[in-house]
Amino acid sequence: MFFNPDRSMTRLAVIFCLALLAAAPVSAQEVPVADTLATSMEGQAVPALGMLVIRDGVVVDQAVRGVRSMEGGTPVSLNDRWNLGSDGKAMTATMVARLVERGLLRWDAPLSEMLPELAADMRPEYRDVTLLELMSHRSGLPENLSDMAYFQTFFTDGQPLPEQRLAYLRRAVAEAPVGPARGEASYSNTGFILAGAIAERVTGKSFADLMKQEVFAPLGMTSATYDQTPDAGEAVGHIDGRVAIETEGNPEMLTPAGGVRMTLADWARFCVDQLAGEEGRGRLLATDTYRVLHTPQGDTVFALGWGATPQIAGRVGPVLTHAGSDGTWFAFVALFPGSGNGVLIVANAADSMGGDAAVMSAALAGIVLPVCRSERAVVQADEEATAVGVEVRIQGRAQVGCLFGVEGVDHPGAD
Repeated sequence: MFFNPDRSMTRLAVIFCLALLAAAPVSAQEVPVADTLATSMEGQAVPALGMLVIRDGVVVDQAVRGVRSMEGGTPVSLNDRWNLGSDGKAMTATMVARLVERGLLRWDAPLSEMLPELAADMRPEYRDVTLLELMSHRSGLPENLSDMAYFQTFFTDGQPLPEQRLAYLRRAVAEAPVGPARGEASYSNTGFILAGAIAERVTGKSFADLMKQEVFAPLGMTSATYDQTPDAGEAVGHIDGRVAIETEGNPEMLTPAGGVRMTLADWARFCVDQLAGEEGRGRLLATDTYRVLHTPQGDTVFALGWGATPQIAGRVGPVLTHAGSDGTWFAFVALFPGSGNGVLIVANAADSMGGDAAVMSAALAGIVLPVCRSERAVVQADEEATAVGVEVRIQGRAQVGCLFGVEGVDHPGAD
């Protein structure tokens, strides 16, 4: 999740994922993606929802429904960007892994060595924490800096972003730990901000430039941006029944912990590469490095920017998951590296308007049920049904086929 502690978004993410993990398996049936979105939005105030499905490493279906803004009523389209919140953590980890492969960083280097300018302020408990521990929530660091009044100053801070991050981190590493390093996992956005600052220091480049160079450009993710303010005509976040204002989200300083905005298609480009990576077909990293990213650290379910579990909602894994939100958007992803399947879901509102519930409903449909491609669901992009705010595109030849086969579903009564 993300900062906004007053809205308890990290706790919401944990509850959300645990609910999916514990959900009872159900009988398989066809659920066209457009129908899934319509059903998931029923009874909720969320303005818009989007969903994309991957099968065998290929995007087979995607759809969006609703409006960009409650104030304008313009339907969302497949070209709209969504704020992914903490689902961007896996992207940060991937960028850092590229620097490790080139020998610029080491997985086992101590924090005091990687950021010596913070050593004088750093509590001894953090000095030997490594990148693996920072990005798997095993550093002992609190979730966020406790001083919210200070946090608010970053919305108007005019310093370069790397300097803002160091100012935030200087205070963060002086705060007491919530637990011992390498012990039980404790979710920490600060850990990822540290990882981003470490990457900036060793390369002399800004985090945003590093992400473009190391991840977005190689994968063709041209819509990706860390600018937290949507342009005129773009989809916007919502909260409490209205369009959100800037200070109800998060400042750009925190973006190593999440907050990237992009289209569903570009998010899928990253996820397809993650799926291909363990099979030796990834474009960014060596096979063994993808496995490092996807392997739970210690006795936890936290990998590097991912939750990694053996099953979810009765579907046999292993499965990589994450939920993300700044309190005004909500996003969820589940990937199955063994089959090359996945589901990505986004909303332009969070818990105050049922965005989390709508995403959870769609996620259950996409994971537990077989989300199917069907000729009757095909609507070409240039024929989008703008009157009802629905757009669907199926890449490749339309055919009947299910995203998740029923053979992997544990039915009630099964051992």
